Amino acid sequence: MRSSKSVHLFRCIITTIFIALAFLFDPNAVYAAARAGGEEAEALEAGKASMQRMRSDAEEAEKYSEYKQRFDRIEYQDDIESCGFRVIEDQIFPIEMGGYGDAFFVPAMDESYDRLLLFFVAADGEILYKTDQLETNGRNRGRMEQPNRGISAVSFQDVNGDGRMDIVLITSCINEGGSYAGKTYKVGDVLFQNEEGTKFYRDYRISDKINRFSMNKSIDLIVSFVRDGNSTEFLYTAATLDELQGAGLRIISEQCYFRNFEKLGRLQVVPGVYSIADYGVFMIYLVNEQGYIVSSLQPMGEYDNLYALKGISCRDIDGDGLKDIVVLARYSYEGSGHELIVKSDYAVYYQRTGGFSADTEMKGSYRCGDEDTMEEVVEKARAYWGWKSEK
Repeated sequence: MRSSKSVHLFRCIITTIFIALAFLFDPNAVYAAARAGGEEAEALEAGKASMQRMRSDAEEAEKYSEYKQRFDRIEYQDDIESCGFRVIEDQIFPIEMGGYGDAFFVPAMDESYDRLLLFFVAADGEILYKTDQLETNGRNRGRMEQPNRGISAVSFQDVNGDGRMDIVLITSCINEGGSYAGKTYKVGDVLFQNEEGTKFYRDYRISDKINRFSMNKSIDLIVSFVRDGNSTEFLYTAATLDELQGAGLRIISEQCYFRNFEKLGRLQVVPGVYSIADYGVFMIYLVNEQGYIVSSLQPMGEYDNLYALKGISCRDIDGDGLKDIVVLARYSYEGSGHELIVKSDYAVYYQRTGGFSADTEMKGSYRCGDEDTMEEVVEKARAYWGWKSEK
């Protein structure tokens, strides 16, 4: 005999299917049934959620179908704008394709969905090859709308040593929602020319590592990884301090010390920098007395280089009696006019039972200046959480 739990599960499944079908034909009747109550209320909610997902998927499929039809109609360069795409005029470059000879690299944006498209065009305007299969078009999984704002950098060079020109691409993106909303970030990609010189292809594993391990900040950084085999991956995957140092992490010894963290025990605070392609990647590790990494912090964010570490402070910030971590440093990055900009910034990490949680609230209300000291930052951080000034 079936158990009562199995019978109940079977009834819920059947009811969910029935409600979903009923919702298609008479949603008002379904809502009336919900108001009347009954043991299938939970199944009703599941049916409504299922229908919402189905509707969303159907809407995305309809958008893609319309977009794909416009994309497929493009046979000549003049068709690009007439099919609803905007050519990025200042990023058109002459290139060489092995199977066709001289050609032009012509990028365009779909303004309806902010998707980036690449066209490879012959001298007479005929489209030799086109693609929208790019890492930057997959930021919002399962959605047509993407956060692309344009091309940040592009380079044409042989990066895999096969004698054919490849394309290194960096785009700028801004998310509309989520904890990272409104902040510009980069997405890196590499397109390899095929043996016939008629198409380009991507290695999704390479693109994933470029972006997952923050090697997307510049063309030189991407090339250093893809062509020369240098990588920041170990910074995120190493298990011990010895492993980090063996791979090339330079410890900032004057800011390296042990502290007792109430929930996590006695840990060594280890700041370090790894140099790759003229970039200094800054990380902070919390290491136990056996030399194993307990946690890692990334205060550098989207900056290019650590310019100077001004200090690391371990004290209670949010008033829960547990030591938190405040990092104050100066970072450098390349401005829109390719000029070097140096800026002071801070990061706060709150101690929790399972590790440290990066601040996402205070940073929205307080920006530090170049003259701010660690004590001033700590005082303002504590004031944010209701502490009275010690002065």
